[in-house]
Amino acid sequence: MKSTISSKGQIVLPVELRRQDGIQPGQTFEIERIEHGEYRLVLTEPPRNQGLVDALLACPEKDWLEPITRRAMSGSGRPSRPDAPARRSQPR
Repeated sequence: MKSTISSKGQIVLPVELRRQDGIQPGQTFEIERIEHGEYRLVLTEPPRNQGLVDALLACPEKDWLEPITRRAMSGSGRPSRPDAPARRSQPR
């Protein structure tokens, strides 16, 4: 397939390729120069949970989100908080 570079240095990926790989507007690629006249495009994936992180960081209430280190995590997978009351399981 052929594509022409624009005066702004942009290259359009043909619609057939975009459809085959599910490429959407806004996705990013790493571009690697192999040698003169030969290049490689690799689709980059955003970090996992990036949308969630962005939403939490955009919270209008300041200081609501507190960073948690791995060291502060308990074995239960929940943050250990010294000010939180101890929980005991209730018999059913």
